[in-house]
Amino acid sequence: MGSPARLAAAAAAAVLHLLLLARGAEPRRAPPHAAGRYLTTEERWMDQRVDHFSPTDHRQFKQRYYEFPDYHGGSGGGGPVFLRLCGEESCNGIPNDYLAVLAKKFGAAVVTPEHRYYGKSSPFESLATENLRFLSSKQALFDLAAFRQHYQGTLNARYNRSSGFDNPWFVFGVSYSGALSAWFRLKFPHLTCGSLASSGVVLAVYNFTDFDKQVGESAGPECKAALQETTRLVDEQLRVDSYSVKALFGAETLKNDGDFLFFLADAAAIAFQYGNPEAVCSPLTNAKKSGRNLVETYAQYVQDVFVKKWGTTVSSYDQEYLKKTTPEDTSSRLWWFQVCSEVAYFQVAPKNDSIRSSKVDTRYHLDLCRNVFGEGVYPDVYMTNLYYGGTRIAASKIVFTNGSQDPWRHASKQNSSEDMPSYIIKCGNCGHGTDLRGCPQLPFVIEGNPSNCSSPEAVITVRKQITSHIDLWLSQCQGPARSW
Repeated sequence: MGSPARLAAAAAAAVLHLLLLARGAEPRRAPPHAAGRYLTTEERWMDQRVDHFSPTDHRQFKQRYYEFPDYHGGSGGGGPVFLRLCGEESCNGIPNDYLAVLAKKFGAAVVTPEHRYYGKSSPFESLATENLRFLSSKQALFDLAAFRQHYQGTLNARYNRSSGFDNPWFVFGVSYSGALSAWFRLKFPHLTCGSLASSGVVLAVYNFTDFDKQVGESAGPECKAALQETTRLVDEQLRVDSYSVKALFGAETLKNDGDFLFFLADAAAIAFQYGNPEAVCSPLTNAKKSGRNLVETYAQYVQDVFVKKWGTTVSSYDQEYLKKTTPEDTSSRLWWFQVCSEVAYFQVAPKNDSIRSSKVDTRYHLDLCRNVFGEGVYPDVYMTNLYYGGTRIAASKIVFTNGSQDPWRHASKQNSSEDMPSYIIKCGNCGHGTDLRGCPQLPFVIEGNPSNCSSPEAVITVRKQITSHIDLWLSQCQGPARSW
């Protein structure tokens, strides 16, 4: 970074500090429990409507959420509220990642509602297809709007304020919840001062071939060639003795060859997605150079790293398991329903130069949707993109960030504009949510420490830009009173 840029960054930091002091948002010292993986795991609950779009259906369910008010500053608790969105998984607390650093800096309370259906926030005990009809991003956005108003009321009561008082709110999300963060700003601009869409996948994609292409680019020529040869060898062995090759990977329960091949493709992709390229590339390239068996080498990586170290379950790739309406792992079935009904993101093999097997194609995904959820469940990506705008989202005050090695970045908004700045964090292991999570993203890094990123300065630079936008947009928010 050149001298002019350094001077500009230093000036921005000085101005930010003065503004924070003027707002009475000087950060407090972190409490002892903030040093762990979570800022809090204490559960709270609110009543949420099952169907926000029906004038006659008034059923409710209990939605779990978390709050961390320890850094909340300002006069009478008038500081910002950071709404951190929980996505397509069980939400077990508020992570102590870089958002915690931002909360200290801005004197913000942090709140996190669990996404409907996931974790403990399900309207139904059975996840039968007919019970999943209220699982959508549209319903989830209205959940967030209702939660935002509920928690604002909680704060007003806590500080003995009038019901019309409104704190400045800012929304944060990563991946699918990053898309929700952008869409919330789009659909409810009066409820938030701005949004951070970290790796926000706002574009519904039917044939997502760019995903596999990015895996190849992130791998580099040598590792890419080793991965491609491994895929070719696995395809050959499947034709000869499918059980033996699946058993080698500890995946003999995957009777469907497509499920098995998708499992293997994900094992490679996630290494780059989450900033661990050497975990897969080093053993494969070394094996190729020394003439060792590539399939056996890859199988060892899959079992030791992808499954044991990173906690992936083979069953989450098994269509027969996904068909269960009361599975132990509910997140897999729930996310596949959202994929199959709304956003697709079908990670299919490109026609040429593919990393994954050509058998992982559009037909595989469509067959999975029909087999798991029944006839008629189909992702109408045209309507999803028509509703939200895709990468042409017509909103304002949204920061988009993406890691250069993340295959998901091609479903995000990478073109920058004044109202919606977009930043690519460029480094060898910058992946999914690097700005909030640091490097690598697996395993978890306390406060999103960027020191293990191949270019910490690249992360720090983008974080300064994010901080500047948050500060500006919070300062531009309307006053604390509202008339509705």
